[in-house]
Amino acid sequence: MQLQIKLKNILNNMTYKFIDLFSGCGGLEDGFLQSGRYDSIASVEWLKPQAQTLINRLRSKWKYQNAEEKVLNFDIQREQELFHGWNNDPDFGCSKGLDYLVNQANGIDVIIGGPPCQAYSIAGRVRDENGMHDDYRNFLFEHYLSIVNRYKPKVFLFENVLGILSAKPNGINILNEIKKSFSKIGYVIPNDIKSFCVVNSVNFDVPQNRKRVIIVGVREDLIQNLCIEDFYSKYLVKYQTDRVRTVGEAISDLEKFFPVMNKEEHSKVNAYKGNKNTKNWHSPRYHNIRDMTIYGMLAKDIETRTFKYTTSAALSDVYEKFVGAKSPIHRYYVLRKDEPSTTIIAHLYKDGNRFIHYDSSQARSITPREAARLQSFDDDFEFCGSQGSVYQMIGNAVPPKLGKALGLALSEFLDDIIINDK
Repeated sequence: MQLQIKLKNILNNMTYKFIDLFSGCGGLEDGFLQSGRYDSIASVEWLKPQAQTLINRLRSKWKYQNAEEKVLNFDIQREQELFHGWNNDPDFGCSKGLDYLVNQANGIDVIIGGPPCQAYSIAGRVRDENGMHDDYRNFLFEHYLSIVNRYKPKVFLFENVLGILSAKPNGINILNEIKKSFSKIGYVIPNDIKSFCVVNSVNFDVPQNRKRVIIVGVREDLIQNLCIEDFYSKYLVKYQTDRVRTVGEAISDLEKFFPVMNKEEHSKVNAYKGNKNTKNWHSPRYHNIRDMTIYGMLAKDIETRTFKYTTSAALSDVYEKFVGAKSPIHRYYVLRKDEPSTTIIAHLYKDGNRFIHYDSSQARSITPREAARLQSFDDDFEFCGSQGSVYQMIGNAVPPKLGKALGLALSEFLDDIIINDK
């Protein structure tokens, strides 16, 4: 017993080495680093603004001087080049590859991340005329699997949308495929994923209802007498919070912007009055006067508790009246000040109709910084790229506060795995 306590104290001061796949701008990775228990060895992301954002964060916040080398801006489907390196690629430049970084670190302990969610999302299947059956992203998890198999970490953490629970591209049940595939390469995951692996960010101090599937897997030679389901019921549950944070708590202190409704003064560069340089990316997107009128009206309806425009039918009528076209789905939603936000999504890069600010006097959708706050990004987290790409990367990210909770729980689980193995 004394030996176990001594070993536990030693482990509490050690860091685990990890790789982040499909890293995006690094929300999950940032949370893991905030926990203080991890060292980032490499990250893989193919979109340039996201990769540049992560490089900037690793360098400025986490003081990785070789951040540009650690972040592999590359297509994960090109596995051999990803492993061994590539030169003078017109889109991705050059890199020594993942093998080099892993060998430099003398191996890794953890792999985190999850493939793009669009092909698994229920909304994506509804919008796509072919139900996303032919989308290449359906099987990107195979590349995640391949990398896990290559480097054999002690554990992995796989994140995705709820739609993965029911996704059947080309008639293949993705969930069953994931179970069989990880078992085949020697990893144990929870058998009942639907019961154990669904996690809501709102329970981890994130002001947003955001349910995601978090699958933790352990190398079968290490699991021994431990139960994989304990990660959720014994370790992760410790980091849940008792109270729910609201939209108002998250964003009410930020600079206000007021619409310019005068047609003579209104323009794309002069649509709102206010200081647009108060915080990084806290600047409203352009809205025309018609949309400003709609947003103000819908927010006022909530403020005054009239609730005339809260049903799908009423909101569809608003769209038809103002836009002059019918829509099979309602397109508007006002965020409630005294409730958590609805799920922040990447669609924000197209429009903000479902993320209308609760303050009717501002008559606008949320800014990138407000979206970032609702995702629990710190204000010192700087995003790189166009406004559209910033909305997109924020919407696709894992909230860092959830990432921190997952990282802390996983590190304790790892500690006990190692102790149990001694």
